[in-house]
Formats: sequence, structure tokens, C-alpha cells
Amino acid sequence: MTATEVARNFASVLDRAEHGETIVITRGGRRLATLSPASAGNGGTIRQFLASHPVDEDCARDIEAAREIATDELSGAWHDD
Repeated sequence: MTATEVARNFASVLDRAEHGETIVITRGGRRLATLSPASAGNGGTIRQFLASHPVDEDCARDIEAAREIATDELSGAWHDD
């Protein structure tokens, strides 16, 4: 489907994607993008994974240290002038 066709029929293109169709969008005969249905996941699998794996305390400390460094470095980068 050309980019122009997609622009003119955007609502129906979204309907088609919602019903499982993958649409290849072209411009000047070149493949430009692919519009496909979004996954139906709601994060439950990720929550389940995180709940079943204990926190690595060393990793948690490293992440917190990195956040502090980034915050300290960025706090002086913005001026309210």
C-alpha cells in the first residue's frame, strides 16, 4: 500500500491491522515501513518473571549508583537563566 493510500484511508488501515493484517507501506516503489497488529500482552508475563526471580542485590546497588551519578551530572547541565 502506498504512503498516500495509507494517509487517505488511515482509519480503515488501522482497522485492517486490528484484525490481524500486516500492511507494507511503500513510497516511490520502495518498502518504507510495516504496520502490523500490536501484541496483546499486558505485562503479566513480565510481572510473573520478575516475581519468580529474586533481586540481585549487587546489581541493584550498581543501578542505584549509576542513577545517582547520572542525576548529579545532569543536575548542573540545565540552567534556569
